[in-house]
Amino acid sequence: MNGNSTQTQIASGKFTNADEVVDVAFRLLEKLENEYSQWIEETRGKVDIARAELDLGEGLDGETVLNQILGRFQQVREAQK
Repeated sequence: MNGNSTQTQIASGKFTNADEVVDVAFRLLEKLENEYSQWIEETRGKVDIARAELDLGEGLDGETVLNQILGRFQQVREAQK
């Protein structure tokens, strides 16, 4: 951690010493890592479900999905005129 940042945090009155700043920084880092790990697990699960659906022929091809999205944009554009 940059010494200036630590000193700024202490000077702001939020923390009384550098140890408190470092402790909070480590807790925030741990929280971010946990949230990222959870996001990775959820995303992998969604990908597994999508693969299974595609294997069963339940998916849509990319061109169909893109045309549906473009159609929705066109509808919104027309509605705004």
